[in-house]
Amino acid sequence: MLINNLFKSCLLFVAAAVAGATAVHAGEVEDTIAEKLTAAVPGLKISEVRESEATGLYEVYSNNGDTIFTTADGQYILTGDLLKVTSNGIANVSEQGRASQRARAMDEFGDRGLISYAAKGEEKASVAVFTDIDCPYCRKLHDEVPQLNEMGITVHYYGFPRSGPNTRSFRKYISVWCADDQQAAMDAAKQGREVEDQSCENPVADQFRLGGRVGVTGTPAIVLEDGNMVRGYVPAEKLAEGLGLL
Repeated sequence: MLINNLFKSCLLFVAAAVAGATAVHAGEVEDTIAEKLTAAVPGLKISEVRESEATGLYEVYSNNGDTIFTTADGQYILTGDLLKVTSNGIANVSEQGRASQRARAMDEFGDRGLISYAAKGEEKASVAVFTDIDCPYCRKLHDEVPQLNEMGITVHYYGFPRSGPNTRSFRKYISVWCADDQQAAMDAAKQGREVEDQSCENPVADQFRLGGRVGVTGTPAIVLEDGNMVRGYVPAEKLAEGLGLL
């Protein structure tokens, strides 16, 4: 029953919308897969194709964080997470791949326009938090940022107003970012206090797009240095424990 459920939920095979598989050579496999899937799925933007650790399958990464598995000829595709039976139980191969892609995307973006709360004393770890000022659980997490800092954890905020561009929450984040004292403005906004409307050249839209690229679907979303993502609020002590600091 367990195996059946795993296959039903995670290993759904669908015939690709491309007919007529052709033989490919090792150096042509990735290009062939990318071409076939791009032609078959309008709007699909592929960021990378690479051989999977599962023999006979290739991993296809899209720019919105989704992962597709395909046969070498690109004719059959597999959606859902690929799981692996290990000596320690079931491992999620797909999430491991997403973490690697996520870490790379975060590194490529760099530290442009972050609102950061530095660790007190020696920095033992840092986390990237995609946040929405009006999100209740984001506010709850923000209340514990001083505790995280005391434990040696630096918190880097990336703007991810869930309502999207041209909304009140989005403009509020811009006002915080444009404030002379960003931390004071962030603290006030997170407490529900009014922040003076301000406008300036800012990176909020870029950070919002980055969130979509790395698979943020809700806030807070905490991205660890290795690219793994913690979705939702986690108490400070639990987060520190997960980082190996307690």
